[in-house]
Amino acid sequence: MSLLSLFVLALGLSIDAFAASVGRGAAVGTPHLGVALKAALVFGLTEMVTPLIGWAVGAVFADFVGSIAHWIAFVLLVGVGGHMAWHAFDPVDEAAAEATPKGGLISLMLTAIGTSIDAMAVGVSLALIDVDIRVAAPIIGATTFVMTTIGMMAGKRLGDAFGHRAEFAGGIGLALVGTVILEIGR
Repeated sequence: MSLLSLFVLALGLSIDAFAASVGRGAAVGTPHLGVALKAALVFGLTEMVTPLIGWAVGAVFADFVGSIAHWIAFVLLVGVGGHMAWHAFDPVDEAAAEATPKGGLISLMLTAIGTSIDAMAVGVSLALIDVDIRVAAPIIGATTFVMTTIGMMAGKRLGDAFGHRAEFAGGIGLALVGTVILEIGR
């Protein structure tokens, strides 16, 4: 997998963390850089660790799936990407959004874990197509760190302008990476 493909993958995976950080930034008002960096560190580390876990699981099964590994990676990436793109058009329940806690370290960690589940599934597919996770995981974590910092600092203005479109584009990006993997695997 090329560095460009890894970056597109990382960008797609970081979109949900970006959206969550925009919400947190809007709730805080205008956060200080230290607050944004704290959130970015939690999101970035979580987004880096979850593909490692998925990769470990995928590495165990890679020998069993052999010649169909690229198909499995394709299905996982298109599935996660399709879900993200579909979710971008879901109407937002304002009452539920208001009830979601925006502060505190526990809330921050739970949100980071929730937005990183897709990275775990992607980690499985990375193992199946023999991607060097030592390169991929830091790229995913660093991209998420940057996107979270931007989301926190820009807050509501950026979310209103790009929120749903960014989530849709991230989902399409993941699906495209899956399609490229399928083509390469043939």
